[in-house]
Amino acid sequence: MWKRSLAVAASFVGIVVGAGFASGMEALQYFVAYGTNGFYGVILASVTMLLAATAFMTFGSYFLAREHNEVFYSVASKPAAFIMDWSAVACMFSVGFVMFAGAGSNLQQSFGWQIWVGAVAMLTLMLIVGRFDVDKVSSVIGWATPLLVVFVLIGSIYSFTQVDVSWGEVNDYAQREVTRADGTPYWWLGALNHTGLNALCGVSMALVMAGDEFDTKSSRFGGLIGGVIYAVMLALLVASLLLQVESVNGADMPLLAVIDNVDPVLGFIMTWVIFLMVFNTCLGMLYALAKRLTRSKPERFYPVYAIACVVGFGLSFAGFQPLVNSLYPVLGYLGLFVMAVMTVVYLRHRDELKDEGERRAQAVEADTDKEVDELADESNLEDDEFKDAVQEEADAAEEKEKNRSLNDLL
Repeated sequence: MWKRSLAVAASFVGIVVGAGFASGMEALQYFVAYGTNGFYGVILASVTMLLAATAFMTFGSYFLAREHNEVFYSVASKPAAFIMDWSAVACMFSVGFVMFAGAGSNLQQSFGWQIWVGAVAMLTLMLIVGRFDVDKVSSVIGWATPLLVVFVLIGSIYSFTQVDVSWGEVNDYAQREVTRADGTPYWWLGALNHTGLNALCGVSMALVMAGDEFDTKSSRFGGLIGGVIYAVMLALLVASLLLQVESVNGADMPLLAVIDNVDPVLGFIMTWVIFLMVFNTCLGMLYALAKRLTRSKPERFYPVYAIACVVGFGLSFAGFQPLVNSLYPVLGYLGLFVMAVMTVVYLRHRDELKDEGERRAQAVEADTDKEVDELADESNLEDDEFKDAVQEEADAAEEKEKNRSLNDLL
């Protein structure tokens, strides 16, 4: 179970970290801007994200979700589910076009290139890759997330061991000079808004990814572990940026500035890690958006996808930092609504969710079809869906056992 839980956790972290986390701009505006009070915000954000992650991953598995509306309309009233659905759609488009701006800012900060160069490169890649199997492309560039974890660790170790500053001085400077995100005058509001934003960006994909996991217990623990990993990464990132706040404030890519301070060669590598993270986020957002808008007419997918890319490219010239500052808070409050609904429903029905997890585990271990039939009757899933899923689990376990036996012989 733990191996599956760790896989679920890694998937969740890859979804919610995204390019905004990689740039460091969100952490700067939502946490560092409040000085040392930002660490209280990190604690609050960590707790709320942990709850949201557990709810998202459990519900995705519970309903074997293929898309987010299967969950939204099952756990909430129709008006609430409608708001949740279109909040997710708004987030997909908004974050998608912010990523075009991020691509331009990233290459400008590293190489001095004009903003449009990175944006055009991103548009070209997006239009080309939209014709391919996006799952395969995403898996190829998925190694960018582990690299990001490594660079956050490098930046934090450097900041803790090589930067000699007074916490009082950096606290005063941060509160006085660093721009806060619009509509977040207090540290606790900034923390909640940031969590809502990340949750809204990741909820659709998290539900679908958890929907591939029949074992709700593994999904629940995976969400819990993912929330803890997210919390640790956020704390290290905020600490690194606060310690070096005077040198990174004003940069569109604060984390890149931190890594540049460590070593220019690492900064060069980090530039392309960020570019890949930006590309992966942009691709995921706009691809999912086009799929959602054309689900009744899938043949129109690519034209809608291409239009979304071109429109997003045009809007991106408002600039990365201003977009993060003004647009993300709106998305954050929408995300808080989605989080609140799903977390409350999860807490109210956690006993039922736990029982279903035990039921599925018993079905996989059952010795007779009669036992499986009885468990299927009690499940939230349709009988055929439940039995098919149990058979797939049993086949997978049998295949794993065969491979293990073969390895022992060799």
